Amino acid sequence: MLSSFLSYVVWDPNQEVFSGFERLRWYSLLFAMGFIISQQIMVYFFKKEGHNEQLVDKLTIYMVLATIIGARLGHVLFYEPEKYLSNPIDILKVWEGGLASHGAAIAILFALWLYSKRTPGQSYLWVVDRIVIVTAMTGAMIRFGNLMNSEIGGKDTGSDYGFVYAHDAEEILEALRVPIVSIEAYKPEDRANELQGNGIVPVNIDLEISKGSFSKEDLEGILEKDIKYALTQFNSSKEYLAEPLETPLNFTIQEQPSQYLVTVKTFGRAKYPTQIYESISYFVIFLILLSLWVKFKSRLPEGLLLGLFLISVFGMRFFWEFYKEVQVDFESSMKFNMGQLLSIPLVLIGVILIVRALSKGFKPEKN
Repeated sequence: MLSSFLSYVVWDPNQEVFSGFERLRWYSLLFAMGFIISQQIMVYFFKKEGHNEQLVDKLTIYMVLATIIGARLGHVLFYEPEKYLSNPIDILKVWEGGLASHGAAIAILFALWLYSKRTPGQSYLWVVDRIVIVTAMTGAMIRFGNLMNSEIGGKDTGSDYGFVYAHDAEEILEALRVPIVSIEAYKPEDRANELQGNGIVPVNIDLEISKGSFSKEDLEGILEKDIKYALTQFNSSKEYLAEPLETPLNFTIQEQPSQYLVTVKTFGRAKYPTQIYESISYFVIFLILLSLWVKFKSRLPEGLLLGLFLISVFGMRFFWEFYKEVQVDFESSMKFNMGQLLSIPLVLIGVILIVRALSKGFKPEKN
């Protein structure tokens, strides 16, 4: 029983931070909090190393603009150039999704070069070495935001361990031709005997439906056809669920005074929660870089932290991409996907920076 309880998770968090505030989503909150916390950490860095802390406000503006613009243009140019270049106005629709961390990284490096050119007393590598510390932390928070959005998930695990992402299926079911009050997908503990060790795992979906003018018989006919279609014909349903095509829909209807409670017994695909893997990786990298700064501060040779950041972050990105679902169609025929190909030169630049920094050695302590 314990092994079945620990085996897989049906993941369907409420994307709203507070009920009733639909526009405040976890992803947006975590994205914003990453910058707010980063700003305060940078103020601390500046104070400890004798720099004007008021410059952090100027630096934050450069960072925010570079991150948003670079991430958006990176997705447009690297992943879907034909779609966006044929409809340029869609490039501005950031709320529809489509941000690339590699684009953000390139834009940030360029923006910090502009900042350092306009800020006497702070060299480019000195600034970047401090920025990458907080960037790793912000990256961890953004990846956790991706998890709350049920996006950028992993491939099928092929075992009974992993996450079943149910959010997209619920959104599809909300469009049924019946007055739905609520939908909830969950892991049924009473179906543990259906686990086969192949990654196709039991999932129940409860729907509360207002009675209205529906008889139980009428509702059965509608749901049997519409739910079966919704769970088998939409691309997202096929990606995250495994409702068998050849068998009738397995569901029950309980009649209550003002509504019907429908329980659909279906199956999901256990997938790697790569958002968690990346988030933890980036947070560990943040702690390592921060620890180096705490120990050495201004003694660090310029470029060392940036080099470590590029190697570790994009090295981990290259590795975790093997476990991710294909993000765009053209990647399905590639040995290495776009995220991996873009990571390679950044890792190589990191190696060069570390060799260069270590050749200069740590700076002497100030008396």
